[in-house]
Amino acid sequence: MHIFYTPGIGTTATGYILSEEESKHCIRVLRLKTGDQVQLIDGTGGFYTAVLADEHPKRVALQILERQLEFGKRSHYLHIAVAPTKNTDRLEWFAEKATELGIDEITPLISDRSERRILKTDRLEKVVVAASKQSIKAYVPRINPPVPFRDLLMPAANFAKCIAHCMPGAGKQFLNEVLTVGGSSLVLIGPEGDFTEEEVQLALQNNFKAITLGNARLRTETAALAVCFEENYLNR
Repeated sequence: MHIFYTPGIGTTATGYILSEEESKHCIRVLRLKTGDQVQLIDGTGGFYTAVLADEHPKRVALQILERQLEFGKRSHYLHIAVAPTKNTDRLEWFAEKATELGIDEITPLISDRSERRILKTDRLEKVVVAASKQSIKAYVPRINPPVPFRDLLMPAANFAKCIAHCMPGAGKQFLNEVLTVGGSSLVLIGPEGDFTEEEVQLALQNNFKAITLGNARLRTETAALAVCFEENYLNR
């Protein structure tokens, strides 16, 4: 099954021209020919079956044969805001695996102890598109620009809001005790040095729930992926 990313295709389109990058991959790498059948995802739930009408290596023309809307739509919404890791490969690894498991939105979170404060999201966007195609998902996660910690304390009112931290003390809950099955959630994951006490207190004052991911000390990207796995497991 050959899948191509076709944003903005439109739910009533009868044809589509692949981007130059996708066209090159289609013709030069996969060596597809006129008449060959392919699948398309638009990133917003549309899954299409199409046939090559013109095998031009820079602008492949497609004819739409069949479409499915809301393909693989999930019952819940997950937004993870995670501090960028010093090694960007680790953040890309998280984005790839989270896309495969199921995630709706990823925000690089700039906190007081963040080791990386500047991050170009172009590469992350390519990673989640590739992972969506590989895992046959018609919804491509939204990648937001980096956001300061304090700017993420006021999400939509219907979100369950959680902050994972490693500081000792009572009151932390497990994720399954906080989340609502079928609901929407925002989970904050801190940097390698964890959130500061001031940040945790500020989140709690803004109605975030403190959560624990267990006794082990996890890397930033591992903690974020653990949240992604557990939420999808709870909503299976």
